[in-house]
Amino acid sequence: MSSDALGLGRFGLGAGRASKSKGGKAKAKRRARGKAVSTEYNMLLTATLCLLALGAVMVFSASSTTKILQNGGLSDSAYYLKRTLIFGAIGLAMMHVVARRGLSLARNATPLLLGVGLFLLVAVLGVGANVNGATRWIGSGSMQIQPSELVKVVLILYAADVLARKPKRARSIHGFMPVLLVTGAACLLIMLQPDMGTTMVIALSVAATLIAAGARPRDLGKIALIIGAAALLMTIIEPYRMARLTGFLNPEAATEGAGFQAAQAKIAIGSGGLFGVGIGNGVQKAFYLPEAHTDMISAVIGEELGLAGMVGVVGLFAMFGYAGLKVAQKAKDNYSKLLVAGLTSLILIQATVNLFAVMGLAPLTGVPLPFVSYGNSSLLATLLAVGLILNVARGGRASAARGAGTSGGAGRLRVVDGGRDGARERSRASGARSAKGRGGGGGNRGPRRTRNGGRRRASG
Repeated sequence: MSSDALGLGRFGLGAGRASKSKGGKAKAKRRARGKAVSTEYNMLLTATLCLLALGAVMVFSASSTTKILQNGGLSDSAYYLKRTLIFGAIGLAMMHVVARRGLSLARNATPLLLGVGLFLLVAVLGVGANVNGATRWIGSGSMQIQPSELVKVVLILYAADVLARKPKRARSIHGFMPVLLVTGAACLLIMLQPDMGTTMVIALSVAATLIAAGARPRDLGKIALIIGAAALLMTIIEPYRMARLTGFLNPEAATEGAGFQAAQAKIAIGSGGLFGVGIGNGVQKAFYLPEAHTDMISAVIGEELGLAGMVGVVGLFAMFGYAGLKVAQKAKDNYSKLLVAGLTSLILIQATVNLFAVMGLAPLTGVPLPFVSYGNSSLLATLLAVGLILNVARGGRASAARGAGTSGGAGRLRVVDGGRDGARERSRASGARSAKGRGGGGGNRGPRRTRNGGRRRASG
C-alpha cells in the first residue's frame, strides 16, 4: 500500500472519529439541556393537563343541568362539553407546535399580531355581537372570537420585545413609554366594550413584566395612582360598576340585584363543606348561580368538590407559577426571561382575580378561571401562552427580530434573577470559580502558605 493511500486512510479514519465525537457531544448537549429543564417542563405540563381535565368535567357538571331545563329538555346537555373538548384539542395541538418551534416566529410576528389585535378591538365596537350588555365578541353564530383574549398575550410579547432590545429602557418612564402607550390604547378600546376585568388583568400583567425588567417602584407607583384614579372615576360614572362595588363593600345589604351573584357564590362554597356534595350534585348552578360554567365555575367547584377541591385548584396554579418563574430564571436571553415572567404572571393574575371575586375578597369582574372556565377564545389564548413558556423550558431561544438590536445575553433582571442580592451571590460564586481555576493550573508555582502561616513545598 502506498504512503498516499495510507495517509488518506488515516485522514478518513480521523474524520470519522471526529464526526462521531462531534455527534456524541451534540447528543450529550441535547440530553443535558433536556435534563436541566425537564422538572419545570413536566410541572408545567402536569398542571396544565390537570386543570384542563378538571375544567372539562366541571363545565359539563355546571352546564348540563341548565341545558336540560331549557326547551323542555330538548337541548343537548353536552353542548358546552363538546365545544370545550374540540377547542381544547385544537389548543393542545397549537401548544405542542409552539412549544417546539414557535418562539422566534412569535417574536418576529409580534408587530403583525399587535396590529391585527388592535384592529379587531376597533372592529368589535362597530360590528361585534352584544351579549348581556357587553360588545366583546366578533363573528356570528357559534364561531365567535373575543379579540381581547388574544391581545392579552400579544401585549406581553410586545412588552418583552421592547424591554429586551435595550434593558435600560425599564429604568425610567420615558424609556418604557412605548409600552405604556400601546397598552393604554388597547385598554381604552377594551374599556369601551366595556370590560373592566380584562383591562385590569392586562394592566397588572404588563406591570409585572416591567417589574421583572427592573422598573423602579416609584415610577410604577406614579402610574398606578393615575390608573387607580381613572378606574375609580369610571366605576362611579357607570351605575352597574358602582352597584358591584357597593355590593362588595356591603354584601349583606345587596343580596338582590348586583349583589345576588356574589351572595350565591358564597352560599355555594359554604354548602360544599370539606369534600363537597359530589360532582353533578350541586344545586346552586341550576337555579341560583348565573354563568355557572364561565365566570362562576370556581363556586361550582367549591360546592361539589368542597374545600379540598378549591385547595387542589390553588395548588395546581401554585405549581404552575413556581415552575414558570424557575423557567424564567434559567432562560438563555432577556427576551425569554421577560416573556416567561410576563405570561406566567398573566395566568396567575387572572386566576387570582377570579378566585378572589368568587370568594368575596374582590368585586366581581367577569374574569374567567384559566384552563377551567368555558370560553373558547380564552382557552386558545391561554394554551398559546403555555406553549411559549414550554418552548423556553425546553431550552428554546428567540432570534432577535429585524431591527431589534441586541437583546442581551443571559443578563440579570430584577426579581427574575433574585434581585441585587441574587446578583451579588452569583458574582461571588463566579469570582470563587475563577480563583479556583487560576489556582488549579499545573506547573511549579513555588511554595504556598498554609493556614498556620507556615510554608509547604509545592508539588512538581
